[in-house]
Amino acid sequence: MKVPAGSADAFAKAPPGNIRAILIYGPDLGLVRERAEAAVIAVAGSLSDPFNVVEFTPSALKDDPSKLTDEACAISMMGGRRVVRLRDATDAVAKAAADTLAATEQTGDGALIIIEAGDLNPRSKLRALFEKADGAAVIACYMDEGAGLDDLVRKSLADAGISATGDVISWIAGNLGSDRMVSRMELEKLTLYAAGQSEITLEDAQAVIGDAAAVTLDDVVYAATGGNLKGLTVALARARFEGVASIAILRAASRHLSRLEEAVAAMTGGANPDSAMKSLRPPVFFKQQNSFRNQLQRWRPQTLSRARAELIQAEIDCKTTGMPDEAVCERALMRLAAMAGARVPR
Repeated sequence: MKVPAGSADAFAKAPPGNIRAILIYGPDLGLVRERAEAAVIAVAGSLSDPFNVVEFTPSALKDDPSKLTDEACAISMMGGRRVVRLRDATDAVAKAAADTLAATEQTGDGALIIIEAGDLNPRSKLRALFEKADGAAVIACYMDEGAGLDDLVRKSLADAGISATGDVISWIAGNLGSDRMVSRMELEKLTLYAAGQSEITLEDAQAVIGDAAAVTLDDVVYAATGGNLKGLTVALARARFEGVASIAILRAASRHLSRLEEAVAAMTGGANPDSAMKSLRPPVFFKQQNSFRNQLQRWRPQTLSRARAELIQAEIDCKTTGMPDEAVCERALMRLAAMAGARVPR
């Protein structure tokens, strides 16, 4: 059975007794690991219990294909339910998993089998097996974004007894990585930095979360899409000094244009600029709201579409023409600035 996304964390922390096996997969490997560990602790009480927790990788099945079944059917020497954890799985273990599910179905008991995998496509044999088998569950782990990231930040700070305003939480969420483990590490650094404080300020967050490259990217993108030619020149120079890749700049600009398109579409439907900005996820950072509002007046749907095409072509040129990436990127951003109203020298 498929576990709904909203129930995934609760399911992992308390797997139902009738579940014999769980497949946890997805592109967010940090979240895959976090949920697998939660399930192990829920059943065995510890990640490192030498009697009740067995962990191995698919390479162990090459020499002994029945190892998964043998471990799943083994009885705990010290009592309690055992956990068998197979990490880094692919479709190559589908047959072994099917044999194990069949064996444990006949015995009616045995260990909880936890199989961890990366991103499996809808045609995956492993996914199909677990989605259809009785007593098996599937938990998908996709990268945190939007409200999910806000909730992660809010809960992590609350667990540490620290509060933050909505604007600060939005900034933190917008500058975390897409991998749950990396995000946890960043938030742990932040709570350690703020130990003894009751509230996290924006300055605290900016001192700890992410790096200067993220701020530099914002400077480049907002200057280009705001028609600020002088600011764009300065921000691009800083980006080069900090080693920010041209492709990263082009993609950041494309993401920003997508947000502008979404907000402009909302305004076309009758929303005012403030409502359009508030509808975006994550919301526009409060220090950038004036700039974003100004850009909403500069850009129209057709122009945004042309600008997106310009950035896509620039990325293709960076990868295929042999031209210097920096020159291609700068030319594309200058054109964006011109579309936004800047007078670009020719």
